[in-house]
Amino acid sequence: MTPQQVQMIQTSWQAVVPIKDKAAELFYGKLFELDPALQPLFKGDMKEQGRKLMAMINTVVVNLEKLDSLVPAVQDLGKRHNGYEVQASHYATVGSALLWTLGAGLGDAFTPEVKAAWAEAYGVLAGVMTEAAAAAV
Repeated sequence: MTPQQVQMIQTSWQAVVPIKDKAAELFYGKLFELDPALQPLFKGDMKEQGRKLMAMINTVVVNLEKLDSLVPAVQDLGKRHNGYEVQASHYATVGSALLWTLGAGLGDAFTPEVKAAWAEAYGVLAGVMTEAAAAAV
């Protein structure tokens, strides 16, 4: 990722933080719309799940400049997802729901360049998670 992409992600995320609860609600609504079979994988309180998701995204965004330091935690997350019955194909659906949510939340500020930066970051992290999950099986 380029420094410009990191900056675009961090700047755009600051506009999402004030609406993070709504963003989480939108995300899970879109995720389950895209693939209703994913809904049974989420057994707990969805508001709490949304808070965890937003906290995790925030941690990643804040530390994007130090991506190498994030890799071990992202690998562990990928391994844990094995226990939740997450399949490699689910990552594309999650990515689509994330980009849709960001577009809905940011409106005109979600330019093609900002979208591409988010897609790149998600692709890198999802790749790390799926590789770690596959290696743990």
